[in-house]
Amino acid sequence: MSSWLGTELALPPKLYQAVPGLICCTVVLFKLSGWMERRSCVAELEKARANRKKALSAMERAVLAFKESGRSRDTESILSLSLLELHKQLQDDSLPPDAVLHAYMEKALEVTKQLNCLTDFLPGCQAQLQDLRENKKGLLYGIPVSIKDNVNYKGHDSTCGLRTFLQQPATEDSVLVQVLKKQGAIPFVKTNVPQSMLSYECSNPIFGQTLNPHDNTRTPGGSSGGEAALITAGGSILGIGSDIGGSIRVPAAFCGICGFKPTGKRLSQQGFRSSVPGQKAVVAAVGPLARDVDGLALCMKALLCEDMFQLDPTVPPIPFNNEVFTSTKRLRIGYYESDGFWVPNASMKRAVLETKQLLEEAGHTLVPFTPLKTERAFYELIIHGLGADGGVTLMQRLKGDLFDPTLRDLFIIQRVPTFLKKVLYFFLRYFSPRVAESLKYLGGVGSISELWKKHVATEAYCEEYISMWKSANLDVLLCPALGPAFTVGYAGKLTASVCYQMIFNLLNFPVGVVPVSTVTEKDEEEMKGYVGHSNDLWDRLFKKAVSGAVGLPIAVQCVALPWQDELCLRLMREVERVRQKKRII
Repeated sequence: MSSWLGTELALPPKLYQAVPGLICCTVVLFKLSGWMERRSCVAELEKARANRKKALSAMERAVLAFKESGRSRDTESILSLSLLELHKQLQDDSLPPDAVLHAYMEKALEVTKQLNCLTDFLPGCQAQLQDLRENKKGLLYGIPVSIKDNVNYKGHDSTCGLRTFLQQPATEDSVLVQVLKKQGAIPFVKTNVPQSMLSYECSNPIFGQTLNPHDNTRTPGGSSGGEAALITAGGSILGIGSDIGGSIRVPAAFCGICGFKPTGKRLSQQGFRSSVPGQKAVVAAVGPLARDVDGLALCMKALLCEDMFQLDPTVPPIPFNNEVFTSTKRLRIGYYESDGFWVPNASMKRAVLETKQLLEEAGHTLVPFTPLKTERAFYELIIHGLGADGGVTLMQRLKGDLFDPTLRDLFIIQRVPTFLKKVLYFFLRYFSPRVAESLKYLGGVGSISELWKKHVATEAYCEEYISMWKSANLDVLLCPALGPAFTVGYAGKLTASVCYQMIFNLLNFPVGVVPVSTVTEKDEEEMKGYVGHSNDLWDRLFKKAVSGAVGLPIAVQCVALPWQDELCLRLMREVERVRQKKRII
């Protein structure tokens, strides 16, 4: 039998000779397929860049035509106005909306040539000018607004910095864009984001790297980095971003402006595109960026209106509580300078302690607060929750795409098989325990029941955190914001350093950032001795990322309990006020 089988299954000699050739052909076909896919990808990216160039050229022509019409005003005087001042002059007809819009269009074009902020021009903004003349004035009448790339605007792509979303124009405006228009605001440009928006770099293979206005070797942060850079450099006065782990607050802090992440669902998220839809571990939110807190508050007042509540019934119909925002009641403010997981640098600590002192001098009560088990929450709830699918959804989005150089390390880690991550964990835990621990939790959850247990653990953590807050009888909380701005290329290697911001997405607390100072020579000198948590790989990279930053802005975070958004803004305005008073003195 064995002889018969051996004879029956033996391959003919000619077929044996053909095997090497078949293998070679297979390899060649595989390589050829990869080459053709890459060529196709490059062609699509080039087409997208060409489309952007056409859009910005149309924007330039519109600015030139307006100037030639003789209706333009003094651009510098318009751009120098605060949002409230501009609002007042538009409301009382001291300034016409068309002059304001074209002044910001011209400045945005100038800024993007230096910083690469813009991804698209929204020519519908000019048609809106006619509507403004015919309709009653809304609260944001005539205010030009920039919007983040992932905010749907009819007829335009929301790419998230990904090839897969090119040539997929939105079929309708997002709810927030509709409400902005109803309130008289004029969305006029879209702004750049990092590839996939899961980083606080601001670079992607389609539109390239956006730079920090204060230092072109630095990132403006992400993922709302294009917004922050544009506003800081004067090319916009109000922007709309999104925040799933500091994506509004990190860019605002890195660029030295104000940014606000409301309680999740306080503002409608309908029509905001996500690169990893479906995850529920941390709560995403959308919110404004502006030069000052009053600008943020004006935007929130305008958006929290009946139009939004009607357009998106899932949003609680809670109008803006101006009485809370304008209150002068003394606050009981908790504070901490370190979360116990990521050791802050000298400038981050100083930002909190100096602001604490100024708030005390203003009559507020400041009490120490110890954040709850940040390290456990970061690994077990945030990292494990965000990576619950083992990175499958993200890798599907990146299929056939080029990896941006600044984010290559982040994406490669996602591609590592789960079993290999476990091997790396056992090897690295002796040399770099924190890095090893993150790998341990990036492999995804093993079952639906495990995911449900993760949700239960998250709820328990939030309840315990709130219990600690109430036991301390706090109104609000003051804590560090990540900073100063990282040198380009480091953020993709230091995702864990965003723990100071991301913890409040897990908790779903409203939180904003306010710039309070700049890095000093003394801060820089102290940074030379920084060892961080354990002088591990992350600590050493962080030291390199933030060094050489004298003069760059630093900020603090202001936090409140869920649905106390106006109280959070009230603390932000108080921080802004005491810092301004200090500068005047």
